[in-house]
Amino acid sequence: MVIERVYNIPLRKGFRQVARYKKTKRAGAVLKEFLSRHMKQPDLKKVLVGTHLNTELWKHGIKNPPSMVKVVVIKEDNGDVKAELYGFKYDQKKKAEKEEKETKSGSKIESKIKELKKKTTTTETKKESTHDHESSEAHTHEEKHEHAAGQTHEHPPAAKKPTTVKKPATKKTE
Repeated sequence: MVIERVYNIPLRKGFRQVARYKKTKRAGAVLKEFLSRHMKQPDLKKVLVGTHLNTELWKHGIKNPPSMVKVVVIKEDNGDVKAELYGFKYDQKKKAEKEEKETKSGSKIESKIKELKKKTTTTETKKESTHDHESSEAHTHEEKHEHAAGQTHEHPPAAKKPTTVKKPATKKTE
């Protein structure tokens, strides 16, 4: 059996005695406490706040939440209490949709990493070929080395200390 109710929830009393930078956060907690008390659900984890209601709470920032909110609340058979701003329907994103978004974002990141690796390997091969023509010296640790992760990069060559030639001291003749 699904229970649906409309509440006009007063929030001001709950966040009145709280520091300004915590007011909206406290208003959200007061909202959940009110819903758990009136819908007889002691577990606050099962009280879910809709996106429109959450944006209404945070509309004016953390220091200035609304003093009252009109809410439509639905209590389902499994005990979940879902609250949404009056005039909107609570829509829950399914786990499959969340996983699809995660895999899409993950594949984008992986493709970018592959592109960067390709770019770095092509620039390194160009540098190696030009370096081979310039001199036949072997690479030293300062110039190029490979890390444990398989990434290679080059360090600038170590600066050579300038050699100073000392002139022999000359005696002054008078």
